[in-house]
Amino acid sequence: MTYKQESEQLTACVDFLAEQARLKPGAVVVLGCSTSEVAGGVIGKASVPDLGQALAQAMLEACARLGLRPAFQCCEHLNRALLMEQSTLDSLGLLQVNARPMPKAGGSVPAAAYDLFTQPALASSIQADAAIDVGLTLVGMHIRPVAVPLRMPGAQVGHAPVVMAYSRLPYIGGERAQYVAKR
Repeated sequence: MTYKQESEQLTACVDFLAEQARLKPGAVVVLGCSTSEVAGGVIGKASVPDLGQALAQAMLEACARLGLRPAFQCCEHLNRALLMEQSTLDSLGLLQVNARPMPKAGGSVPAAAYDLFTQPALASSIQADAAIDVGLTLVGMHIRPVAVPLRMPGAQVGHAPVVMAYSRLPYIGGERAQYVAKR
């Protein structure tokens, strides 16, 4: 199976998020994705490695086209660590951890992305600019404060619902403060 429809759905989500959040080149976008949910199953119960391959490839291609830096959330078996290029981890000064995601210990999408990255590296945590959650995998913990929920009409990948968010600068000051128009 090629999973063309699911790949196109994920690509549309990346494009929508980048446009609506006005993500700048170099922004980090986390993808949390349950292939079990995308295929119509229950999260963590029916991993689909071939689907993980297609979705990891779609995410990498969309991010490359938009100048974004992708990161992939692993499942709870790897404490929701994040897979990314070593250069991203180094430039953000993140704590690197030692593991290799596998379909049933990390997730099918991060496992596939591991083989697609030039120099894969795993970080224990991140504060990303934005995130896409496919299948309700709880990516909110990886978004820099203040997280702004983003809803895309009809957003889903396969059978899985999609939730997105991006960060905005915190407002400080109070009633007399004046804010600069951003995002």
